[in-house]
Amino acid sequence: MAKHIHHSRRVLLGSTGLVKPAGGLILPPAKRIEGIIPPHMHSEILRRSHDPVVLELIRKTRALTHRLLNESPDPVIFSRTVGQALRQIFDAHDQEDLEGVKVRQEGQAPIGEKDADLAYELTGIVRDYYNSIHGWNSIDGAGMDLFSIVHYGSKFNNAFWNGAKMVYGRGDQLIFATFLVLNVIGHELTHGVTQFTGAFDYWGQSGALNEHLSDVFGKIIEAWKDKLITDSDRFDWVIGRGVFVPGVNGEGIRNMLHPGTAYNDSMLGKDPQPDHMSRYAVTRADRGGVHRNSGIPNRAFALFAIAAGGYTFEAPALIWFAARALAAKATNNSPSFAQFAFYTLEAADQLGYAKYKDYLVKAWDVVGITPSASDVDDKTPARQPDLGDGE
Repeated sequence: MAKHIHHSRRVLLGSTGLVKPAGGLILPPAKRIEGIIPPHMHSEILRRSHDPVVLELIRKTRALTHRLLNESPDPVIFSRTVGQALRQIFDAHDQEDLEGVKVRQEGQAPIGEKDADLAYELTGIVRDYYNSIHGWNSIDGAGMDLFSIVHYGSKFNNAFWNGAKMVYGRGDQLIFATFLVLNVIGHELTHGVTQFTGAFDYWGQSGALNEHLSDVFGKIIEAWKDKLITDSDRFDWVIGRGVFVPGVNGEGIRNMLHPGTAYNDSMLGKDPQPDHMSRYAVTRADRGGVHRNSGIPNRAFALFAIAAGGYTFEAPALIWFAARALAAKATNNSPSFAQFAFYTLEAADQLGYAKYKDYLVKAWDVVGITPSASDVDDKTPARQPDLGDGE
């Protein structure tokens, strides 16, 4: 068993640009809706499936997601109790309704509806993790209420954070079984935390880092709940285990330790994530490949966490949380992979974890990244007008 690492829960504030908003009424805009199912997965299903029902549901999901990409978060976010981080669960009853009917709120007993009760329970775990480990109160650091909507749309095949609330589709039960999985919820709500602590531009390498951070903390939150150590046989580094129905040849949506191996299915195709900069996906699709190329820093984090030993929610979590804010401030929210890697080293220094810097350098080197404060993303094609899902 790896040695337990004791630490103090320190959060870099002020000098890093990580500032808790006074009163919490100003919401920085989300760059777009962040769906857990990447567009390339939906595109592969459309190319491969001959089932008219599957095709119709995927097309509808894509069209609805594209429409939602261009909508601003609704004003319900402003009517919240600052400092309480109260959970509020709504049911859209399979309608395309971003308000829904409230079915459970903080302190109420389970209502017996599986999805609503899961959303309540798992959202609470994410909230409690950020407060316990990082001293961060809810999504915004100031106690923003946590709004969740289940059963959005008719068999909607995605779940997303829209800048103000979590929205879950029911899934078609043909390919996608559920999106109410702890590391999925942790992933999506972390998009909200990133929105407030370093809203990385959602394009190219900075966008891939946005996705990477959500994967990192999705898994860390899962480890924190179960008190798993990084080298435990039970720690599998898979994002989205349980999302697929039985029969789909896939362990989940992504594998952080071994990108490109999460699935290989006749309907989904093969996981396209690269695991090294030599295989970086040069594309304008998917906002410059944000869901594909996140596999590269994902692998670096997993390798670092394993080498560091102990729990992922100790030194690795604190370093990555601080590096996000440092990189955001230094790069105007647009860090390259090499710049973010540089700020993981800076964060390790500032947090008193300098002894782990050799592990960091080695992990980044394994995936072909040399930490550099002056590096730029010269691999991603220039941004063009909104591409929708880009696939």
